[in-house]
Amino acid sequence: MATNLLKMTNIHKRFPGVYALQGVDLSLDRGQVLAIVGENGAGKSTLMNVLGGIYHQNEGEIYFEDQKLNLKSSNDAKEIGISIIHQELVLVPYMTVAENIFLNREPMKGRIVDFNRMYQDAQKFIDSFNVNIDAHAVLDTLTIADQQLVEIIKAISFNSKLIVMDEPTSSLSGSEIENLFDAIRLLKKQGIGIIYISHRLSELHEIADKIMVLRDGKTVGHFDFDEIEMDEIVQLMVGRKVVNYYSRDFCQSGEVLLEVQDLSSNRVKDVTFKLHSGEILGVSGLVGSGRTEMIHALLGFDRRNSGTIYFEGNSIYFNKPEDAYQCGIAYVPEDRRGEGIFPQKSSQFNLTLNILQKFISGVKVSATKEDQIFDDYKESLSINLPSRETMIQNLSGGNQQKVVIGRWLATEPKVLILDEPTRGIDVGAKAEIYEIMNELAKQGLGIIMISSDIMEILNMSDRVLVMREGSMSALLEKEEISQENIMKNSLEIR
Repeated sequence: MATNLLKMTNIHKRFPGVYALQGVDLSLDRGQVLAIVGENGAGKSTLMNVLGGIYHQNEGEIYFEDQKLNLKSSNDAKEIGISIIHQELVLVPYMTVAENIFLNREPMKGRIVDFNRMYQDAQKFIDSFNVNIDAHAVLDTLTIADQQLVEIIKAISFNSKLIVMDEPTSSLSGSEIENLFDAIRLLKKQGIGIIYISHRLSELHEIADKIMVLRDGKTVGHFDFDEIEMDEIVQLMVGRKVVNYYSRDFCQSGEVLLEVQDLSSNRVKDVTFKLHSGEILGVSGLVGSGRTEMIHALLGFDRRNSGTIYFEGNSIYFNKPEDAYQCGIAYVPEDRRGEGIFPQKSSQFNLTLNILQKFISGVKVSATKEDQIFDDYKESLSINLPSRETMIQNLSGGNQQKVVIGRWLATEPKVLILDEPTRGIDVGAKAEIYEIMNELAKQGLGIIMISSDIMEILNMSDRVLVMREGSMSALLEKEEISQENIMKNSLEIR
C-alpha cells in the first residue's frame, strides 16, 4: 500500500476582491500528523474548506489515495474518508453521545431505529479509545474535552482516513490536552492521517511530524518538525522577526483599585484578592475551575450570595454588569463572537457603541467626531482593516479582539478584565495584544487576565490567582509564580 494519503498541488482560490490561496501545495502520508500554521487570514481555513468540499478551487488538483478528486460538497469528502472537526463543535447538546455519533445515519430495524445496536456500536468506538464516556450520556453533561473526543469518535465511525482538527485545544486544560494527544497517537497507529491547525505553537512538538507554514495565501515552507526552530516558524508566519514576544515592563504597582473579600455565588465561594493600578493579575486554573464564574459574580452577571467589594476604597454592590461599567470596570468576554461583537455591523459601530454620548447630542450625530474616535483607536491599537465600514466579522480574530478592546478603552476605564484575550489569535496579533496590555498597565490601569495559556500567565502576570473547583486555591506573588506552583494549586497536589 502506498504511504502517501493526500496531495494538493498548485491550489488557487479567488473570491471577489480577495485572492485567498495562491499556488498552495500540501502532502500528507498515512499515520502522519501535519501541523499547518499561519496568521489569521493566511489561508488555513480556506485551504481546509477546499479539502472538505465546501469550496471548489479555481486552479490546482487534489489527489486522495492516488485518485484525483472532484469534490462538489462536504458529503463527497466524508464519503471518501475526509472528516473536518471545526473549532466550534457541531454536536447536538441535548442528545446522547450515541445519537450524536450516528446522527442522520442511525442503524435501522425495519422502519424504526435499532437503539440497542446504535448504543452498542457507539460504546465499541468509545472503548477503543480507552476513555470513560458512556454512550447513553447526554452530550452537554460532558466536559468540553470529552465532547471533543466524541467529535473524533464520530469521525472515526465514518471510516475516516484523514481527520482535520482546527484549534482542538483552544478550550482544554493541560490534562485534557494530554488526553487528546493520546487519542491522536492512537489514530496515528491506525494509519489515519491528521492535519492539525493551531496557534499554540508550543504544543506542536508533542504530536507533529511535519509542519507547513502559510502566509498571505502562499506556502512559505514545508519542514520536518525536528529540523526547524520555533523562532524560525514565527518569523516565517509573520514575515518579520518578532522581538520581545511577551512585552512586559514590570514596574512598582500603585494604589488599590479593586478589593474583593470572601466573594461567593452559587458557582464560586470565598474569593479574596486586591488589584492595584499598573498591575496585571493573572487568573489561572483548569477549565471549569470557576475563573469566569468568579468574574460573573463580581460584575453582577450572577447573583452574589455573600462578600464585599471595594472600588477605589468605597464599598459597592453591582446588581448588574452596567453598574460595574459605570464605575469604570470594563470587561472583554471569552466568547468574542457570541458575546463581544455584533458580527454584521461595521467595525466602527462595534468600537464606538459604548460611547454614543460622546458624539450624539439629542438627535444630532457628529459623524466627524465618531470618525475621529475610531481613527484614534485604529492607530493606537494598530487595527488593520480596509475601511471603518468593514463588517467586523470579516476581520481576523486579532483585529476583532483589538476592536473590542478599543470599545472598552474608549469608556476610559480604571480596571480592564480580559477573559482569554488571545484565544484563536495568531502569533503576530498575540504579540500586539501583549504590547497593548503592557502599555495600559504602564498608564496605571489595573488588569485582570483570565487565561488557559500557561506561558501567557507566566510571562504577563505580576501576581497569579489560582482557581480550583469554584474556590481560590492560591494567590501567588511574583517570586512564587512558576508552572509547577500553578499546576500544584490547580490540581490540589501538595
